[in-house]
Amino acid sequence: MTTSSQKLQTLDAVLDGLMSRYRERVPDVMGIINALVGEKVVPSADAIENDHIAFRTMGVPSLGIQSFEKIFLHYGYEKREPYDFKEKKLNAYWYSPPKPHYPRIFVSELRVRDLSDQAQHIIYQYTDTVVFDPVDSLDLDDAQAVDQFLHQPLWQTPTLNDYLTLLKESEYAAWVIYNRYYLNHFTISVHNLKPGYNTIQEFTDFLERHGFKLNTAGGKIKISPDGGLLQASTVAQMLDAEFADGQTHRIAGSYVEFAERRVLPQFQHLPPDQIRREHRRDGFEAGNADKIFESTFTSQTGK
Repeated sequence: MTTSSQKLQTLDAVLDGLMSRYRERVPDVMGIINALVGEKVVPSADAIENDHIAFRTMGVPSLGIQSFEKIFLHYGYEKREPYDFKEKKLNAYWYSPPKPHYPRIFVSELRVRDLSDQAQHIIYQYTDTVVFDPVDSLDLDDAQAVDQFLHQPLWQTPTLNDYLTLLKESEYAAWVIYNRYYLNHFTISVHNLKPGYNTIQEFTDFLERHGFKLNTAGGKIKISPDGGLLQASTVAQMLDAEFADGQTHRIAGSYVEFAERRVLPQFQHLPPDQIRREHRRDGFEAGNADKIFESTFTSQTGK
């Protein structure tokens, strides 16, 4: 029987695997960390709190949220509120971590049946090869197997024509058909940085000073109606992707997000050194997330 401490060790290894590949694919990650170290905001990458990580999935039988979530539920994550993105045709949930120092997890899925017949046909042509839920045959206590699963193709590489056809109708669909479960983004908790950098406004000023391109959909800073959650993100890195027909094309990869979670009204009397994660605004905000999704969209990457 696996103990909860063994599960957390496995979770550590899975998260390390995700982050190491993500850093390789997204040069902005080390660029931002090096700038923070250079300005003596943090001594090293380990001093940065990861607010949340996000994944994108296809809402098809045997895959989607109901399959993907089994991995993190196994490590003690708890499923929280659902979100509905009508215009983008997405469902999502967030998951709270087993211990406060772990990142929250945000998982979204494309409502494939809401797309045109042509787009559905393209997607099912690839995903129909997945007949059984692949997570059911995965040993979730084997960190290496889980790490490998999260970075392996679940279906064949698409043709460039299929990718571009999907891109016209759903940029999210095009991203997932090529990138699969690759980590979509990780998020720096700016409120835990030192003064001068610990508000989203100061942090975005710092990023722009260092030449990082920010997602401007809905404004550079996305603010929840209650004012408690403020978010911003870089624009996705462009990658040279090779398609099934041997053609290469520049496509959107992953990006970096930044979040400021303000102290809840009932805890504002606490001195700064006593403020913990549970004293701050938790969860997510559909309006903010809706615009953050666009970090991989051509309206942003083409700027």
